[in-house]
Amino acid sequence: MDFDMLGLTPRLSANMQKLGITEPTPIQTKAIPHLMNGRDLMGLAQTGTGKTAAFGLPLLTALLRREGRPDPKSVRALILAPTRELAKQIQDNLRAYADGTAVRINLVVGGAGINPQIHRLQRGTDVLVATPGRLIDLLDRKAVRLDQTEYLVLDEADQMLDLGFIHALRKIAPLLRKQRQTMLFSATMPKQMNELASTYLTDPVRVETAPPGKPADKVTQSVHFIAQTEKTGLLIELLGKHRDELALVFSRTKHGAERLMKSLERAGFSAGSVHGNKSQGQRERALNAFRSGELKVLVATDVAARGLDIPDVRHVYNFDLPNVPDNYVHRIGRTARAGKDGAAIAFCSPAEVGELRAIQKTIKRDIPIASGRPWEGAETKPERKGGKPQQRSRRPGGRGRNQGGGRNSNGGGGRAAA
Repeated sequence: MDFDMLGLTPRLSANMQKLGITEPTPIQTKAIPHLMNGRDLMGLAQTGTGKTAAFGLPLLTALLRREGRPDPKSVRALILAPTRELAKQIQDNLRAYADGTAVRINLVVGGAGINPQIHRLQRGTDVLVATPGRLIDLLDRKAVRLDQTEYLVLDEADQMLDLGFIHALRKIAPLLRKQRQTMLFSATMPKQMNELASTYLTDPVRVETAPPGKPADKVTQSVHFIAQTEKTGLLIELLGKHRDELALVFSRTKHGAERLMKSLERAGFSAGSVHGNKSQGQRERALNAFRSGELKVLVATDVAARGLDIPDVRHVYNFDLPNVPDNYVHRIGRTARAGKDGAAIAFCSPAEVGELRAIQKTIKRDIPIASGRPWEGAETKPERKGGKPQQRSRRPGGRGRNQGGGRNSNGGGGRAAA
């Protein structure tokens, strides 16, 4: 099947060819026909499998078949995303798909000046990509109206389940047209997702291309059991083995991300950081430098787990394990994109055993051990080579790391060599 067979306008099909995208992905093949028929839809697919095109192409097709321009301050289609980075990525993709058409696509996110956004909205908008908080700010200022909005997309809808996003959604949804088409897309399926769907969707079709929470098949996963204080040393060691390849490192906190980035710079790596204490301009500059290869290592909080689409990312390091197990799936989905291979390496300290167990329960598999001994309570199995357990090595001229002594249980000791 190709995009022409899905009923897209010739211009959109030509643009996809120009972008080098000739065959629809499974989520696109399953979702687009239903959306072209006007159905509400809940789409579940792994990250990096083309969800933006799955909702964007039928949305653009419908808008291109409309006559006239949108009224001042009005919005014909609204796409809500949980992070600025994801919203910006969606806008960039839609503009590439709609190149050469008259479709007007605007972006409104926090961290950027609100007055230029107000000015752009005055002429009316075909597609508005927004983070919920900034959209509410604009609604409160009467800078935008949603009474003519006929299409609503919730991308990474599981993140919308966070209390703040649900509150925003409850405020935004009543302002939309009652007769509308609504789409939810996500890579994971928390239990509350059905409640969200029943509230905002009407008789939706559910399409699914992988079990919810299943990482991409081409991601090679591993875990190092290591004391918290020795994580930075191990990270520097592992990064040194692939200095010319892009690596994304996830930290749990903003301050931790910044400290880690500075440690990597002192170790000689070209590193940057993206987190909530950075302005939108700083975040975009860091992402662009990472995308171009000027920066080889990007340290980020979960703000970058959604919406970071850089096909050349080969390594994802979970320096800190996420508190929310679904976020692990989104984090490691930043590699092995567009059919490429990638590696996801996790560091687990004694305090993170619970997080590791929750992650393995979510992905329904044990993560192979790269080094160290499992801390007490960690349900995982070591990799085997030639049918024998992998042997732990000692540093040349020094004592073994994580050897004997049973120091795993209290967080002391060091890490084991790979």
